[in-house]
Amino acid sequence: MSRLNFTLEREASGSKARAASFQTLHGPVQTPVFMPVGTQATVKSQTVETLKTTGASVLLANTYHLLLRPGPDVFRKFGGIHRFMIWDRPVLTDSGGFQIFSLPGERSMREEGARFRSYVDGDVHLLSPETSIAMQKVIGSDIMMALDQCIPSTAPHAEAEAAMELTHRWARRSLEARGDSPAALFGIVQGACHPDLRKKSAAFLRQLPFDGLAIGGLAVGETHAQRYEFTGLVTDHLPKNLPRYLMGVGTPIDILEAVHRGVDMFDCIIPSQLAQRGVAFTFQGKLQLRRVAHKLSEAPLEAGCPCATCQTYTRAYLHHLVKADETLGWHLLGVHNFAFYHRLMREMREHILHDTFATYYEAKRHDLGGSDEENVVHPVKKRAPARVKHLGDYDIVTGPQGFSSIRQLSSGEVMHSVNRPSDEANALYVGQSGLAKRLLKRDGHATELVIWDVGLGAASNAMAAVQCFEKTLAEHGAEAVRPLRLVSFEIDLDPLKLALRFASHFPHLRHGAPHAVLESGRWTHASGLLHWELHHGDFLTFLETTPAPDLIFYDPFSAKTDTGLWTAAVFARLFQHCRPKPAELYTYSAATAVRVALLTTGFFVAEGVGTGPKATTTVAFTQEHGIRAHPAGVRLLGNEWLARWQRSDSKYPPGLAAEERPAFEKRFEAHPQFGEM
Repeated sequence: MSRLNFTLEREASGSKARAASFQTLHGPVQTPVFMPVGTQATVKSQTVETLKTTGASVLLANTYHLLLRPGPDVFRKFGGIHRFMIWDRPVLTDSGGFQIFSLPGERSMREEGARFRSYVDGDVHLLSPETSIAMQKVIGSDIMMALDQCIPSTAPHAEAEAAMELTHRWARRSLEARGDSPAALFGIVQGACHPDLRKKSAAFLRQLPFDGLAIGGLAVGETHAQRYEFTGLVTDHLPKNLPRYLMGVGTPIDILEAVHRGVDMFDCIIPSQLAQRGVAFTFQGKLQLRRVAHKLSEAPLEAGCPCATCQTYTRAYLHHLVKADETLGWHLLGVHNFAFYHRLMREMREHILHDTFATYYEAKRHDLGGSDEENVVHPVKKRAPARVKHLGDYDIVTGPQGFSSIRQLSSGEVMHSVNRPSDEANALYVGQSGLAKRLLKRDGHATELVIWDVGLGAASNAMAAVQCFEKTLAEHGAEAVRPLRLVSFEIDLDPLKLALRFASHFPHLRHGAPHAVLESGRWTHASGLLHWELHHGDFLTFLETTPAPDLIFYDPFSAKTDTGLWTAAVFARLFQHCRPKPAELYTYSAATAVRVALLTTGFFVAEGVGTGPKATTTVAFTQEHGIRAHPAGVRLLGNEWLARWQRSDSKYPPGLAAEERPAFEKRFEAHPQFGEM
């Protein structure tokens, strides 16, 4: 039975985010929770009083450092760390495994443990599961960590597997060494960036009587996208009735993403470390107080923040302290940063409890990655022009609404010029197609769902589909979700390369999938239920050789820029290839010429939702019964549209001879979609 009396209070809809509580020897803890790092029984630049005032409920201390100084005798004298540092709330102690990892030239690893030389007095010590647990008992921590072997997250499979197996053997020894101690003990999942090892490690450790499980071996070399992917993979294989701790992470956006993936506990030195460098966190992004833009500002760091720093001091004064390298500046920025982190955790918890986290997550993931480029107050002198962000025939443009898009220089055409790219992708393609409903195994539909993403661009449509899949998987579980195959077609990869180069402008790219697709042409979700592949080249060369889709997200550049993909001949090929199954095509174009081309080749054509500057878009079906079965409901073009077509300048397909027009009109008006009206 767990020593923490863990209670899972709520899981968010559309997310794996959790709100929970547990009881330690020194008081209760509510999650999600951030633990300030007090490596040597102190959080740098802070007092116990300021830590409590900012909202800290748990501190982290380090077994390795406290073993060397002040040493076990001091803790025995004081009866543990709580009386020693005058802290009456819970303490979690790291085992020292990460510090041993950080000293490759100063230690030797064996089955018994790690031998290393003290940086304090030169003595040689053995850190083993037994000595680590013994020291943690002397420290008197509320939560102890099992000793693990930490290696780079990018390590080869064989090396990662050997380290994982050693961690598992040490986990058993740590549990045995704990004995009847009332302190809780967490195991640590390892396996680097190898899905099979992570699953194996989680499966092994969840069978042992740990009081919680941690995710180790991340934030040590992998990309942010890989960190998010493997965090989600591991939490999928952890028990729900134990707390989950992501070790050493991280930034506010990292924490938000990890909470979304089901993590409860966090620690990191970032709030204090960046305060020392003059950086403050806000809900609009980071502020760099060294910047001259803050020199004359009378504003607080963040309007509405209740911390003592924001209630008392101006940005101008804090700018002065930072520029003068005064210790007070570090302290005051640290007060604000810790208050910000704890406010963030409380906000997330409240939204989970009120089941509004999914909406909160979508809003905050755009804000938390920002910087004070968007928070400049009273600049003193004119700023130098921003560096132009371009690649090949494309650049990045940021409009007055605050979001960025990719622009083709030769045509001037902007991908998503009015709406945020992710918003347009969700409204026009994912939402309108009813993708979330289609992904569920309902009404006998359990076969693979195939989506063609024609015009990958900066991957906004493809990632909207991926995120819809992940949300559906989190909400309903793998047993309820159909396999999904996403096939992207793109002749020019520069837009995606450019967007990934400046990924801070494109929040939908904070994921491992686009990087993998660009690098290797394919990516598979950790669940094995989603496969994404890229066909690089002319779409028309792949059309008949690619398995027919269920849904087509048709998003090339407009007919003005990319004329060859909007002709009746192309749509005829699409229709013939897809005709054996009830396929559906979604596109942003509402042009009469496009709709005429679709209708003349056999499609049934409906009016789609409006997005951006367009009042309507277009949906086309290869089979009539697909219209009636559509999960979101659509309305076929009818007599009103037909009357407008009669008056249109785009009434006939290009190149149609005058003598052929009467016969064409007759055939067109006899289309089954109009004949039934």
